[in-house]
Amino acid sequence: MSLAVLWNSFTKILDICIIWIAIYYIIKNVKNNIKMTLLIKGIIIVLIVKVISEVLNLYTVGMLLEYVFEWGPLAVIVIFQPEIRSVLESLGRTQLLGRNKVLTVDEREKAVYEIMKAVDFFHKNKIGALMVIEREVSLQQYIEGAQKIYADLNEALLETIFFPNTALHDGGVIIQGNRITCAGAVFKTSMNPDLSKKLGTRHRAALGIAEESDAIALIVSEETGKFSIAQDGKLDYNLTTEEFRMRLIEALSPKKEVFFDAKDTDDDEEESAGDNNA
Repeated sequence: MSLAVLWNSFTKILDICIIWIAIYYIIKNVKNNIKMTLLIKGIIIVLIVKVISEVLNLYTVGMLLEYVFEWGPLAVIVIFQPEIRSVLESLGRTQLLGRNKVLTVDEREKAVYEIMKAVDFFHKNKIGALMVIEREVSLQQYIEGAQKIYADLNEALLETIFFPNTALHDGGVIIQGNRITCAGAVFKTSMNPDLSKKLGTRHRAALGIAEESDAIALIVSEETGKFSIAQDGKLDYNLTTEEFRMRLIEALSPKKEVFFDAKDTDDDEEESAGDNNA
């Protein structure tokens, strides 16, 4: 096999890989954006109607759809400009190598302890709080417009930030690893029509950042003192203390990759047991 053939095969494989990576990141960022999801569903419906019109020879419908295909892309760009920009920004902010800092077991336990102590204080005193934990997608655009802190994560600082009538009380805190990066962060509120009208701006902002990124937002209600968590474009509210703590531990845990089957593991364990018996 000549060098030219090898190079040609390599470029074709690279071409396909780039396309699939682009499709993967587009789908990953679009799936949590309600408006973009509805747009894609609309395009699929139009394509289905187009196929039906050609099969059944529906002249008028086909002619109208021709105009839709001719001017539709321009209309989509104009109408959905904010959503398209949001998706492109999310792609640009994605950290391909993962979060900047992977916590050790001790660091993770301490972070969970400090946050849980703080939310317990908020719960008992009915103090509203919004804490956003950055994961794979960078939240730098929100950090830039907030009050920089760059301090170790601790209960006292969180309680001070969210104490009523302080300057930073109404904003959100962004946590990176085991450090509080900033306070007073302002997030885009969710436009999800299914969200209960009883929930206020703090919950809508939490869901908004969960729709835009893979961050996990921790909320304590100012009115009821109850716990809620927004993640992957969904909001779970009125969680128990244990549910809240387990979700927090999961959010701070490093992602694990599995490269082998459970069956192989069982076989290895059986072989190891056999060796020990021998």
